[in-house]
Amino acid sequence: MQGNMNKLIFSLALCQLAGVIGGLFNAASIHSWYLTINKPSFNPPNWIFGPVWITLYLLMGIALFLVWTSNSPGKAKQTAMIFFFIQLAVNMAWSFFFFYLKSPSLALIDIIVLLIFILLTIWKFFPVNRTAGYLMLPYLLWVGFAAILNYSIWTLNR
Repeated sequence: MQGNMNKLIFSLALCQLAGVIGGLFNAASIHSWYLTINKPSFNPPNWIFGPVWITLYLLMGIALFLVWTSNSPGKAKQTAMIFFFIQLAVNMAWSFFFFYLKSPSLALIDIIVLLIFILLTIWKFFPVNRTAGYLMLPYLLWVGFAAILNYSIWTLNR
């Protein structure tokens, strides 16, 4: 039981840490460069991003925990977790490209790669733990919206 509690805490903390790292890249330009660029009319207010991402990272952490503690064969679980960690790294890279490098074009390439890896992660999660796969769907939808937003910002600021 204690081992599972440690895995849950680690899974939740890891995903929230990814958000904190991404936030460090945001801090450099969220109140300067980002305010000066053109954004589409459907751009959400800045205050919405924090609560949405905290919630998504929470769901991702629970999904990771469910896969990690599943009784699924080792190879399937291992592959699913590898895809999860790749998409998490690609997720953090987006903030670096968009906010730190101030490059919506590099961020757009990254977010397309991210969408692919989220889909692959969900695909690998479902056979291991269906609930984990379902918990990743809000993340997929939000990143899909973010990709459209990223594309719009890129086109409006070329």
